[in-house]
Amino acid sequence: EQIALVKDSWAKVVPISEQAAGLFYGKLFETYPEVEPYFKDDMQDQGRKLMAMIGMAVNGLDDLGPLVPAVQAMGKRHVGYGVKDEDYDKVAECLIWTWEQGLGDAFTPDTRTAWVLMYTTVADVMKAAAAEAA
Repeated sequence: EQIALVKDSWAKVVPISEQAAGLFYGKLFETYPEVEPYFKDDMQDQGRKLMAMIGMAVNGLDDLGPLVPAVQAMGKRHVGYGVKDEDYDKVAECLIWTWEQGLGDAFTPDTRTAWVLMYTTVADVMKAAAAEAA
């Protein structure tokens, strides 16, 4: 049921993904300006990468086997950017806020719970891989 909630809500985000990425990074940098130096690329390109990564995670929910190595590699790369464990919570907060803004009433409490679980799972895999790489 949680996978279905994530997939259904993601399908609503995809058409507005460029705006969602802009909202997300705007909120992230406004709330946590200390993370802005992690992002050296063009922010529109960064937004596309973010949405592609989220799409990869959402599409991999039915079969986590192939998803885990990609998420681990991403966690290891984040070490080189200076990302710390506590930064994952900052991203989670701003991502959930973005979905709330973009989806409105369609972002139900159950949908919120499903996204928090998905994000936490992905973040935990990334943090474990980062700790191993460090």
